[in-house]
Amino acid sequence: MPARTQDLAPLKFTLPAPHSLLVGFSGGLDSTVLLHLLASDATARRQGLRAIHVHHGLHPEADQWAAHCQRMCDALSVPLTLTRVQVDCRSGLGLEAAARAARHAAFAAAMTTDDILVLAHHQDDQAETFLLRALRGSGAEGLAAMRDWRAFAHGWLWRPLLDFPRRQLQALAQREGLHWIDDPSNANSGFARNFLRNQVLPMLHERWPHATAAFARSAALCTDAAQLLHAEDSKALTEVAVDTRTLRVAGLLQLTPSRRARVLRHWIATLQLPPLPGNGVARIESDLLSARRDANPRFEWNDACVQRWRDLLHADHIQPSLALDFSQAWDGRQALELPNGDSLRLIGVDGFDTPVRVHARQGGERIVLPKRIHSHALKHVLQAAGMPSWQRQRLPLLSAGSTLLAAGDSVVSAQLHAWLRLYGAQLQWTQLA
Repeated sequence: MPARTQDLAPLKFTLPAPHSLLVGFSGGLDSTVLLHLLASDATARRQGLRAIHVHHGLHPEADQWAAHCQRMCDALSVPLTLTRVQVDCRSGLGLEAAARAARHAAFAAAMTTDDILVLAHHQDDQAETFLLRALRGSGAEGLAAMRDWRAFAHGWLWRPLLDFPRRQLQALAQREGLHWIDDPSNANSGFARNFLRNQVLPMLHERWPHATAAFARSAALCTDAAQLLHAEDSKALTEVAVDTRTLRVAGLLQLTPSRRARVLRHWIATLQLPPLPGNGVARIESDLLSARRDANPRFEWNDACVQRWRDLLHADHIQPSLALDFSQAWDGRQALELPNGDSLRLIGVDGFDTPVRVHARQGGERIVLPKRIHSHALKHVLQAAGMPSWQRQRLPLLSAGSTLLAAGDSVVSAQLHAWLRLYGAQLQWTQLA
């Protein structure tokens, strides 16, 4: 039975006043229906409804598609942003994923604070995503597939059509006399999603007519399960965390292996680091959590690393150390920007009486601490001060001739300490975040 327009009435709820809507408009059936419905909503118009078309340049008719979208938006009096992107076909992601990454980057760049990006994914898309992720062996989070609401860029991403099958959208489009683009690449079953759409799902529908709705329902149940798991992961992470980037090894080892694996992945996600690779948890378990307390092992992947120091795990992007040959004179009058992105500042005084030398650690340095007579090996001082290995790797030293004055801003010699107290000054080492 053809869908009635009021079947799609959930689109017409009242939106929070500060939010404006940015519709991802490809010109295809789905986004054409979405834009038509929103353009018919007075509230959406009052709140600044606009559209964006991403020109990928991958099809000979891409220019004509962009012109079609412009005509459609002009007819609806909806402002359109046309954005051309370069799809990185050599990224290793595959053409579909690379185009999606370029498209989402364009969407994010077009959004302002608290904008809502509205995309036209529907129930059939949800079923396809569920199947694709199941074939990859995804867990509950992956099988939850697409969410109707989630944070995105500077605002939010909303998928208001997820509960509706494509046939309902097509029935509405035909009844309203809408015109849309048929992308011929959708018929190419060489793409995984198209293979499911064109061959697998039609066969399943012959035997199970409600297969699409069932897959979407399973995705919704996985969403519920994922939310419960996420809440428990967040609670466990809080209990073992020293700070956002540092966890207690002892606390992690008290968790069950399955919970520990989830907490580690959740931790990495909260830091917005690249997802752990497939062997990531196993490597952290074997190389870091099982390491001796006096070892300093680390696991690296995709410009990120987790490293252990004593009873702590620390995660961050791989931070550059100071080059061993770095050495520069500094008078303290202005901040000194170091080659690895860190900086040194002298606060509360115009500058040093005579310039000092800022340089990297070479090994074997010794320093005379306040209230001490004899010098101590800097290595032992740093260990006693509890400075983690990831900070020591980038530590700038200050020297006057052969005399070590400071290591960063937390280890200061007796000589420099007295001078800073005399002038009420302070040395500040700021590390690149």
